[in-house]
Amino acid sequence: MLILGIDPGLAISGYGILNYQGNKFEVVDYGCILTESSEEFPKRLKHLYDSYTSLIDMYMPEAVAIEELFYNKNAKTAMAIAQARGVHLLAAENKSVPLYEYTPLQIKQGIVGYGRAEKIQVQEMVRVILKLKEIPKPDDAADGLAAAICHAHSLKFADKFKITKY
Repeated sequence: MLILGIDPGLAISGYGILNYQGNKFEVVDYGCILTESSEEFPKRLKHLYDSYTSLIDMYMPEAVAIEELFYNKNAKTAMAIAQARGVHLLAAENKSVPLYEYTPLQIKQGIVGYGRAEKIQVQEMVRVILKLKEIPKPDDAADGLAAAICHAHSLKFADKFKITKY
């Protein structure tokens, strides 16, 4: 199964694409989509949308796993990232790729086995699970890979995490 994992963001959005077969992972690609703060907000959203639709067209994932937002401090920042996350979802939906969302706690639990794990612990486990020489950089790319790993580990329960269609 080819899985696209997304760490949603506006300035930096991390992604990881994994092939998961027989409990084995193959890293296909990972990286970040960047937008410039000097750009107009709608242009930044369009750049994210175009970038993710291009990734979906290129790799044709069978599932998209995306991290749910967790913000409790700056409402303005939370709103902007929520709008960016909507664009991530729209890109997958318009390409008819099934969407699954996981909380940060679920991703940490799925990677480290402990929902309150530190970021460095998650990054190190991503490196170990994927048999990489180094922790993927930047952090957002590692987070995208973590979302994909979490989904792979959750496949037998995937319907529980699927975004409900209304």
